[in-house]
Amino acid sequence: MKAIKKFGKTFGKSFGLAALLSVAAFASAEAHVTFLDREAKQESTILATLQVPHGCDGKATTEVRVKLPEGFVFAKPQPKAGWELEVIKGDYQKTYDNHGDKVKTGAIEVRWKNGNLSDDFYDTFVIQGKVSGVEAGTSLAFPVTQMCGDTLTAWDQVAKEGGDAHGMKSPAPLLKVVAGEDHGHDHDDMAGMDMSGMGGAAPAGETVKAGDLEISGGFAKAMLPGQPVGGGFFTVKNNGQTDDRLLSVSSPAAGEVQIHEMVTKDNVMRMRQLKDGIAIGAGEMVKLEPGNLHLMFQKVKTPFKQGDTVPVTLTFEKAGKFDLVLQVLSAQGK
Repeated sequence: MKAIKKFGKTFGKSFGLAALLSVAAFASAEAHVTFLDREAKQESTILATLQVPHGCDGKATTEVRVKLPEGFVFAKPQPKAGWELEVIKGDYQKTYDNHGDKVKTGAIEVRWKNGNLSDDFYDTFVIQGKVSGVEAGTSLAFPVTQMCGDTLTAWDQVAKEGGDAHGMKSPAPLLKVVAGEDHGHDHDDMAGMDMSGMGGAAPAGETVKAGDLEISGGFAKAMLPGQPVGGGFFTVKNNGQTDDRLLSVSSPAAGEVQIHEMVTKDNVMRMRQLKDGIAIGAGEMVKLEPGNLHLMFQKVKTPFKQGDTVPVTLTFEKAGKFDLVLQVLSAQGK
């Protein structure tokens, strides 16, 4: 009986130690900033999803900066509720083809700023882009700087060719490029919101009138499961003799709807909320479109799905309140 008790104690200690080591190994393996999907096909447009699993020594993450490698082009980050967004633009080393246009410049760094991600939680940061001109078997490194107030952690170590990255303390997230077919028609619209500034909002919804205002082309984009932010767009034409202003927007589908605009200055693209709304001059037309003015749905209750509709209430200074239904189009803009 004593022997059995002794064995039980020994087994318990051994099992407990093994479990502890297993948990420690798992935590270590998942402690780095990594991609959710770590492979991408050649000449494909992807949603590169970075996972930030913790803060810096217990502190909350307040900023995430991602440097984009050559070969990951036409990048468009996904806005996040509660975070400011900056896109740094610069020259590519090569020239890339974008549906017949020769492109030499684009986003080279993305920054989500002034947020607050507690060390108790993890979150994802998404960038849409195209993997182009990269040989299969190549690993693209995306150096990440994680800032927690005045504390900084750099995930930027890259192993030499043929080297092992597993022993590195702060490895950069890697995206392995695998062989794939060139489909020829990649759609570069971002899930939830397109920041290309290329225009081309797909016509959706009927043309309706609110006093002297004519509203057309209303649509939203499908969202990824769990994505808390959605984008909405439409066109307003003022056929009257008096200026008007879109003061606010609300929707039962979201906790809050904000009016935003994208502004580019000194090769840096910033998104900001327009708390005073949007002026609609007499005889003028204002477009809420990808890459410019847009609605941002915060705290969305159920992710928008293609084929659904999103009801919104627009409040104008002169025309008053008006209900509009946005049709949900594909997240990829197809």
